[in-house]
Amino acid sequence: MGADHVVIECLDCEFRESFPNLGRARLALDDHESSTGHDIDWQIDRVDVGVAQAGADAGVCGVDGCENPDSPLLDWQSDEADEQNDE
Repeated sequence: MGADHVVIECLDCEFRESFPNLGRARLALDDHESSTGHDIDWQIDRVDVGVAQAGADAGVCGVDGCENPDSPLLDWQSDEADEQNDE
């Protein structure tokens, strides 16, 4: 697979391809699904450290209470609360 970290694989045929980034993989996924009507599965082998940290801070692991409330990535939530209080 080399430096390609995103793999898409069709569940209905032999189509399988790897890509260096999510954008290219999504284009290929959409093209294959729209032209064939097949279902595509995908796997991301690695993401950059910042992306992994953002996911961890947001609690995307699916476990309630897993998010990091001190993360600057979640500041938008406090901004919305402040706006509602101002109204």
